[in-house]
Amino acid sequence: MNEIKFNTVEKQLYYQGEVIVKYSIEYPEIVSSPYEAGKQVFNMENRKKALDLKEFAEGEFYEQAKEVYEYNKKNGYPIMMFELYLTTTLTYQSNKVISIYQDEYTFTGGAHGSTIRTAQNWDLPLARIIDLQDFYPNNPYYLIEILKQINSQIAERIKQEPSTYFDDYCQLVLESFRLENYYLTPKGIVIFFQQYDIAPYSTGIPTFLISKRI
Repeated sequence: MNEIKFNTVEKQLYYQGEVIVKYSIEYPEIVSSPYEAGKQVFNMENRKKALDLKEFAEGEFYEQAKEVYEYNKKNGYPIMMFELYLTTTLTYQSNKVISIYQDEYTFTGGAHGSTIRTAQNWDLPLARIIDLQDFYPNNPYYLIEILKQINSQIAERIKQEPSTYFDDYCQLVLESFRLENYYLTPKGIVIFFQQYDIAPYSTGIPTFLISKRI
């Protein structure tokens, strides 16, 4: 079995003696695996993502925070801190497959921050990302079936809690569906949408379990 650990890079950035940016970046690393090539590609991809995000936080994000700091100080507004957090959740692991999702949260002012979710589903022996269609090799209509299941689950949720999804959710599901937005669990495949794609902010990140043997 693969051994995975989670690394965290975090820092507070100052400007004129005050903290204006705080970031924390959590990323996974395979410590040991029977599949050396898959291990190396997995680690390289995740280190690069963490490094890119660190450079963004200390570069463009920090410059934005300085501009807002100067504007707020000049106009007598409260000084606020920009925040960036990346968290990683391991959702499935077997000898050959690893599935994770990562939530990137940013706050730059306003009533609340925003979160973007991404996922990685790895075939370690082949050292590659698994495509959703790989789970449906003999079903050319798998996308239609998945969309039907999603819309059915939304309809049931609306019965329980009205206003948790937009009225035109059927069209929005079709427009917002992304093949890469899924992760694996012991119960099956979970499809997710981003905030505001098909539902109000209060609903969070909508997820839908699609029963499927992995």
